[in-house]
Amino acid sequence: MKLKYHLAIAGFAMAICSCDEGTDKVGMSLTSSNDNINVTTQDFNVLTESFVPDSVYTYNNELYLGRITDPETGTTVASSFMVQFNMMENTLMPEKEKITSINDGEIEADSCAIFLTFDASKTFGDSTMAMKLRISELDHPVADGVHYTNFDPAKDGYLRQNGLSISHMYTYHDMTVKDSVRALSSYQPVISIRLNNPYTDKNGVTYKNYGSYILRNYFEHRQYFKNSFNFIHQICPGFYVETIDGQGLMAHFISAQLLVYYSFKDQDEEAKDEVYHSFMSASSTDEVLQTITVKNDKAALKKLAESNQDYTFLKTPAGIFTEVTLPVDEIKSSHQSDSLLSVSVAFPRVNNLEPLTQYTFDAPKKVLLIQKDSLKTFFEKVENYNNKYAFYTSLSKNAYSFSSSSDINNLIVKMYNDRMAGLKQDPNWVEKHPNWNKALLLPVGEIKPASSSSSANAAPIALIHEMGLTTTRIKRGTVSDPIKLRVIYAHFNN
Repeated sequence: MKLKYHLAIAGFAMAICSCDEGTDKVGMSLTSSNDNINVTTQDFNVLTESFVPDSVYTYNNELYLGRITDPETGTTVASSFMVQFNMMENTLMPEKEKITSINDGEIEADSCAIFLTFDASKTFGDSTMAMKLRISELDHPVADGVHYTNFDPAKDGYLRQNGLSISHMYTYHDMTVKDSVRALSSYQPVISIRLNNPYTDKNGVTYKNYGSYILRNYFEHRQYFKNSFNFIHQICPGFYVETIDGQGLMAHFISAQLLVYYSFKDQDEEAKDEVYHSFMSASSTDEVLQTITVKNDKAALKKLAESNQDYTFLKTPAGIFTEVTLPVDEIKSSHQSDSLLSVSVAFPRVNNLEPLTQYTFDAPKKVLLIQKDSLKTFFEKVENYNNKYAFYTSLSKNAYSFSSSSDINNLIVKMYNDRMAGLKQDPNWVEKHPNWNKALLLPVGEIKPASSSSSANAAPIALIHEMGLTTTRIKRGTVSDPIKLRVIYAHFNN
C-alpha cells in the first residue's frame, strides 16, 4: 500500500509540475476523483538579508586584471592573478649545433615575451584607458590546493627578491593595430610583455634575456623540460601580474603564453645556408595552477549591505550574496502526513534609480541557490547544480525564479531531516547549527564542455563563482513584507 501511495503521489506530482501555469489556479483544495488524492497549496514567508563573504574560491582558468571604481560604494575593486605555464611533455628543439644565436660559445634567444590574450566579451570599462601592469617572477611554485580570492602571492612571500620584474603600459584598444586587422573575425586583443632585459638566475648567472636562460637550461638539463611539473619546479615557477597604475578597466584574459624565439640552420645539402626562425612555447592551461586575487573594501561592502532595509544585494567579484532563511519547520509541521509536490519562489530585482552609464555594472545573468553549509565543498570540488541542495536559474522577467520544476522541495526535506536526525543525537543541535535552514543566493559562471562544437549553448558541466563585475539589488524579505514561497502538498483522502 505504501509503494502504491508514493507511486500515485509521484505520478500526480509529474502531472501538476509539468505545467507551471496550473499551480497558480490550484485552490486550497483540489480532489482527484480517480485516485482520491487531495492537493492543497499554501504560501509561506521567506526572510532575506545581505551576506558579505570574506573571500570566494577561485577556479583555475578565470584570469582578471585591472582596477575599477564601484559606483555603488565609491571604492576600488582590483583583480590580479598568478599564472604558471604548461610545458608540453618531452618538448623537442633542433640540435644544439644547429642553433645560430651564439655568443662566446653560449646559446642566446633572439627574444622572449609573455602574451596575455583578452576576452572581449567579459572586459569592462574604458577601452582607451592607459593602464600599467607589473609582472613579477615567483621565487618558488605556489603550493597546490585550495586558493581563495584573498590569496596574495606578494604578501605571502612568493615573489623572488631581486628577481625579474617588468612594468608595462597598455590599453585594451591598441592604437598601433590597424583597423583592417581589428575588423577581422579572428582578431583578439593581446598584451605583449617583452622579457628582453638581462636576467640573473638564482645561481648568479646572468643571461642576455629570460629566453636565453630557458634555452641554455634546455640543453644543459633536458630532464627539467620533461613535463610541466619539472619545468615549474626547476625552471619557471610562474609569474604574478598586477595593476600598479591606472583606473577604469577590468580585463578578462583567455590565456597567458610564454614564447622564446630562436634561430637555427637546417644544415642539409639543399638549404645549408638557410636560417630558420622558430619558438618554444608554454601556456596557461587547466593542468597547471592559476589563481586570482581580488581586493575590495570589505568595510564599504558591509556598510552598503546594511544601509537599506528594502533590498539585498548580489555583487561580484567576492562582493555580496543574499542569505535566505527558509520556513522549513512551518512547511513540514503544518502538513505532517502530506507529501511535498513542489516548492517555488522568486527573488524580484529592484531596478537601480541611478541613470545608466558606461560604468554601470550588469546584473548577474546566472545564480545559484545553495544550502549555506554546502557552499565551501560545492565550489572546491567544482560541482554542478544537483537539485538536491544546489539549484540553478537565470535572470528572467526581472527576477531570479525557482519554479516547481526546480525541486526545491528536496532542499526543504533535506534540511528538515538533518534537523530531526541532529536532535535525536543532541537536544542543542539547532543552537549549534544556526545555518541549518539557511541558503545563499549568489552569482555564478559556467564551465562548458571544451570539445563540443555547440559549447556556447551546451549545458554547463560545472559552476564556479562569477569573477567579473556584476551587481543588482533584490527585494528584501522582511517580517512585515516577506518574499512568498508557494508549496503544493498532496495526500490520499483515506
